Formats: sequence, structure tokens, C-alpha cells
Amino acid sequence: MPLTAVRHVRKMRGGAQSHLLEADNGCWYVVKFRNNPQHRRILVNELLSSVFLGYLKISVPETALIRVTADFLAANPELHLNVGTRRLPIEPGWHFGSQFPGDPNRIAVYDYLPDALLPQVANLDDFRAILVFDKWVANADGRQSIFHRALVHRSEDRAPASRPGFVARMIDHGFAFNGPHWDFPESPVQGLYHRRQVYESVRSLDDFRPWLDQIVHFPEEVIDLAWKRIPPDWIDGEEDQLAQLLDRLHARRSRLPELISACREARINPFPNWAGSATR
Repeated sequence: MPLTAVRHVRKMRGGAQSHLLEADNGCWYVVKFRNNPQHRRILVNELLSSVFLGYLKISVPETALIRVTADFLAANPELHLNVGTRRLPIEPGWHFGSQFPGDPNRIAVYDYLPDALLPQVANLDDFRAILVFDKWVANADGRQSIFHRALVHRSEDRAPASRPGFVARMIDHGFAFNGPHWDFPESPVQGLYHRRQVYESVRSLDDFRPWLDQIVHFPEEVIDLAWKRIPPDWIDGEEDQLAQLLDRLHARRSRLPELISACREARINPFPNWAGSATR
């Protein structure tokens, strides 16, 4: 749903130089701008990934197109980009927003959880799911996630039906398709989360099977839907390159089992409990 920025909160970390903005629906969004230093293709990658991940039901923030007006920019001079020693204005128009988990003044969001708490994350299986996705789209960035407390439904509990717990959200997909390069380099470490505890339940390729099957049979109409959601000025003059990228993406689905298995050849095997794995 298209939204309009109404309040600037703060600048965020990262090479895209995103900012946290409040939108006119009362929610907060980490916004990446069309003329960010990494390339406008970063926004295309984010939007495509958000549609695909929504279909796969992997835990990611809600996303939206965020309109930033010239008046809003004039009223918030701290909202700008830095390239070297130059200060660049942000262009008015449509930008990509990833929803923050709640009011930033009230909710605690963590980039890291201690080892003792990590196994307690309610949706730890999503780290396996997102690895399959990252292999498919050749995410050249390390796997990024955030953690926050929320009410978690646990079907095995009799009462209460929900209780507070940690959940993970998979974030930052700007370097899907190798970022601005729009190609598919391959490496055993690509897409892996840096903490092996999240993969301790992996015993074989079958532990990735639900998501492997979903992507191997990924509907072309979902890819078409994602294309149609991209604002035209994000891909102006690059429509043919995007079509070629999506054709290659669709064609590489069948290679996913091979790409997942190749992770075991990384310098440190991320799947120490996979049958036949040699722990390194």
C-alpha cells in the first residue's frame, strides 16, 4: 500500500544510508531511497524479494512504497545522503520502506541475541527457509536478521494460547541478485547466517525440503506480480535487463539442492549434524 512520510526519526546504519520515517498510517519504516549510494537497483531487489518472501511465508517485515515529498524534505534538512565529502539531496518521489516492528521509542530491537537465548527464538526454522531463498537469488550480503519480543502462539501449550517470546525477522535484501550487478555468483558461504546454532537441527537435505519444493515449483505469476509492483522510474531504461534477470532466476530453481549441499564445503561446515558431514 502506498504511504506518505510524515515524520523523520533517525538515520540508520548501512551502506544504503536508509532513514527511519513515520508514515501517515501511524507505522514506522526503514526507508531506502531511490538515489541511494548503492544504486537504484537495490530498491528493485528489495521489492522483488518482499513479494517472493511473502509468497513463501518466511518471516520478514511488511513493506510499502513510501512517498517523500519536496515539502517534507525541505522541513527535514537532516534527511540527505553522503557520498564521499559531498552531501546529496534525496529525490522526492517513491522509495522502499521496510516496517519497523513497532514504536521505536517503546520496542527493543536486537541485531544479536546471546547463545543461551538463540535456541528459544520461536521461528528458528526460518533461518533454514531464508537460506534456500538466499541461494536462489544469490544474495551477496551476509544474512541479516533482527530479533524482538512479541506474543508467540505455541500450539503445544494448553494455556495461555500465546505468550511473550523472541521472534526473528529476516531483513535487508538489497544485495539479492548480487546487488546492482544483477547476476548470480556462487559461493559455499553465500547466504549463511554467521552463527551455526541456527542450523543445528539440519540432518539432511530433507530439512530444507518444504522450501526447496516451494521454490522449485515457484509460480511465474508471482514473479509477474512482483514486476508489476515496481514503480516505473526505478527501472526506467532497464526493462530488458530486468526481464533477463527474472528469466535466469526462474531457470535456476532446479539447482537449489546442489547449492544447499555445497554449503558443506565452506571453510567451517555450517551443518555439523548433517549425516556424513565432517565437522571442521
